[in-house]
Amino acid sequence: MSKISNLSTRTKTIALIAIFSALYSILRYIPMGPMIGLSASFSVSDALAPLYGIILGPYAGGLSVIIGTFTAAAMGKPLVFLGLDFLPAFVNAVAIGFLIKRKWIPVALLYAILLGIFVVSPYSLLTVQVGSLAIPFMWMHIVALVVLVSPLSFKAISNVKKFRIAYLALSLAVLAFIGTMLQHLTGNLIFQLVLGQPIGGYDVEKFHGLWNLIFYAYPVERIVLVIITVLVGVPLVRSLKKTVIPFEDKATEKPKQTI
Repeated sequence: MSKISNLSTRTKTIALIAIFSALYSILRYIPMGPMIGLSASFSVSDALAPLYGIILGPYAGGLSVIIGTFTAAAMGKPLVFLGLDFLPAFVNAVAIGFLIKRKWIPVALLYAILLGIFVVSPYSLLTVQVGSLAIPFMWMHIVALVVLVSPLSFKAISNVKKFRIAYLALSLAVLAFIGTMLQHLTGNLIFQLVLGQPIGGYDVEKFHGLWNLIFYAYPVERIVLVIITVLVGVPLVRSLKKTVIPFEDKATEKPKQTI
């Protein structure tokens, strides 16, 4: 590890992009669950996206996701969403990378814009009837947006810099929750773009039928991704914190909002 810490920043970044891109491409082959409405599946690599933002930052993290996705495609892993399936994880990694740099405002604006686009889309389902209750389809995304703009996310970024496992695990869970919900929201919009008119031919009724199924599946799917992120991230971040992660450990550092 001492040899790694002595490398130049540029050399270290290039090496990390190569390593993490290769890891991402390999984990693309490990399925986690089916995508409702498509003959494809989510992969374990989806759980890595927020860690890429934390460890590599927004630019190197996002680039690693792109390279890893298309490397897996070159090795035979089919692309979906017309080749745009890198985009949800890319948005996740970039957003969390900016949060680690304490740039909340751009991430919050991006989240609000994407959520607004989904709400006004004619293909979206705003509420799902569960017994006598009409529950917002995007309830979990609304919770994530509230967490993002609350002191909870500010505290998570400070605590992820500490070595105590409990602090680190909770911080990773908060950041992974924000990132995975933003990833899911981006995926939903691409889902509509690819399957809706005029490309895919799905009409409003077809989409609403799919959303009714997805409503019950996506909270479980997202929670599982957060758990995997924490289980993988705690030992990984602890082992890399002194050598490659681009922030300092300052327990007394106070959050500052920057653009």
